[in-house]
Amino acid sequence: MTHQTGGSSADKPRREKTIALVGLMGAGKTTVGRRLAKRLRMPFYDADEEIEKAAGRTVSEIFDEFGEAHFRDGERKVIARLVDDGPCVLATGGGAFMNDQTRGLIKDRAVSVWLRVDLDILAERVSRRNTRPLLRGKNPRDVLEKLAETRDPAYGQADIVVDCGPGPHDTAVRAILQSLEQHGYART
Repeated sequence: MTHQTGGSSADKPRREKTIALVGLMGAGKTTVGRRLAKRLRMPFYDADEEIEKAAGRTVSEIFDEFGEAHFRDGERKVIARLVDDGPCVLATGGGAFMNDQTRGLIKDRAVSVWLRVDLDILAERVSRRNTRPLLRGKNPRDVLEKLAETRDPAYGQADIVVDCGPGPHDTAVRAILQSLEQHGYART
């Protein structure tokens, strides 16, 4: 497991910022995020769960009924609300960081952490469930490879990059905590 820094930080002290986890589906953003929030004694939010609460529909239903563009607009609004509500650990959806406005918001008001995971590991993980609209009826490895080609440049703009292997999610949590500490984020 390695970690490095990517983009720049904003003016607000990091200890007052949300920690936003970004990366492809299956990277472990929700599981790692819950554990990270517990360790930091911060609230945790999963953007997809919050979108479902706000819309009264599942992510799959939103995609099916209104399309991806509508979903991404709602996602941007929900993420803005969560970031404005105060420091938390936030697991974003895999495509959230692709939206220029959402990425700008996260870059300005949060510490972004890219959970970078090998595609074969991701494909194995996402094959366990059939709840991901972008994978329906498709080969997960092929879809993830195409997504990585388009999304990795945006993910590379994250403040911190953590390479996650097939090991336990707690390994990723420890790497994130170490990187946050190295870059001035005060643990509470």
